[in-house]
Amino acid sequence: MFVSECLKVNDKNVLEIGGCDALELANQYGTPLYVMDEGLIRKYCKIYKDAMDKYYGGNGLVLYASKAFSSVAMCKIAKEEGLGLDVVSGGELYTAKKAGFPMEKIYFHGNNKTSDEITFALNEGVGTIVVDNLYELENINNIAKEKNKTVRVMFRIKPGIDAHTHDFIMTGQIDSKFGVALETGEAMEAYKKAAAMTNIKVAGVHCHIGSQIFDREPFEHAAEVMMNFIADLKDAGIETEELNLGGGYGIKYLPSHDPVDYDCYIAAVSEVVKRVSAERGIMLPKILMEPGRSIVAPAGVTLYTIGGIKDIPNIRTYVSVDGGMADNPRHIMYGSEYDALLANDPLAQKDKKVTIAGKCCESGDILVRDIEMPKLKVGDTLAVLATGAYNYSMASNYNRIPRPPVVMVSGGKSRVVIKRETYEDIVKNDVE
Repeated sequence: MFVSECLKVNDKNVLEIGGCDALELANQYGTPLYVMDEGLIRKYCKIYKDAMDKYYGGNGLVLYASKAFSSVAMCKIAKEEGLGLDVVSGGELYTAKKAGFPMEKIYFHGNNKTSDEITFALNEGVGTIVVDNLYELENINNIAKEKNKTVRVMFRIKPGIDAHTHDFIMTGQIDSKFGVALETGEAMEAYKKAAAMTNIKVAGVHCHIGSQIFDREPFEHAAEVMMNFIADLKDAGIETEELNLGGGYGIKYLPSHDPVDYDCYIAAVSEVVKRVSAERGIMLPKILMEPGRSIVAPAGVTLYTIGGIKDIPNIRTYVSVDGGMADNPRHIMYGSEYDALLANDPLAQKDKKVTIAGKCCESGDILVRDIEMPKLKVGDTLAVLATGAYNYSMASNYNRIPRPPVVMVSGGKSRVVIKRETYEDIVKNDVE
């Protein structure tokens, strides 16, 4: 009935999230409020881990892409579920450290890591650095030499695949700020240079073709391209152990979306990996993948309180809420679409088209455009669905609005994992 399986309607005809009454959550913690179903997050972690074990005989590792939602609590969940971690900044690495995450299971990404971040990663014993370019490779080697360390690396490869998603989240094609290109020979030269360095150990190859992809074919194509590149590296005398195929699996944001089951993605890709391995006479590499959005997005709901309702006859009805682009900038950035419902009457008939607007001082501050909703009134609680990924992560203090808290729910109980910011938090770094 709903886009996420974490949602139900209780016997009071109120939306229920992870066994918790949405109105009670809103009353207890205030709105806007990010709510995350911990049980569903753990379920998706298990689905990925079980599929990797099933199709790769245990020779694989699921890395949670923490940019989707990074917090100490989330890192602890990933650790407890046996996942590795993908981080892209010193801040995400520090969060993992505070959570006690095993550093050897962390892969450090990013297209412009600073020397301080690289030094931090080496000091903490990060397992693998995913290198973006030759300048970074030289920098890593020099820092490692100063510290008398050997660093496991893999390059991020642009396999030349168009994943047919929004331009801002396509990353596998040659015109991308990420990685080294395969078709120009840049990738092969990068690996030859890495293999010749004294403080570098070439561990594997990496690619990530984009995000919110609904088709299996781009992933199958990427696997074929990357496996053939591994074989070409072997022919050039460079042995690798791991193939990291990134993430990007699509999720159901709208009722009309029909994503493929994650198990089916992994099964299809495994067939390609095994086939090319046999054709090219190379050993099956350890397989890594980096789901982020697909683990946390469906588990998230953001609750708002409805304020002003502005009906412009024959034009549009704007329904304003007490949040907006400061807690969810994805619509203004990507034109992202969401489903929403009335938390205090989730089964009410939807018979009026409205646009849900935020409170920020921007005309483009829209959360959901032209959505069918029931009759709404000031004070109602609105639930925007599937907001677990890239909402808190991308939240800002635009207009000096404090960021909302994050509450984990499970089995009818709730706990705060990120506190609501205060006005004092907003000014704490100001200097007079």
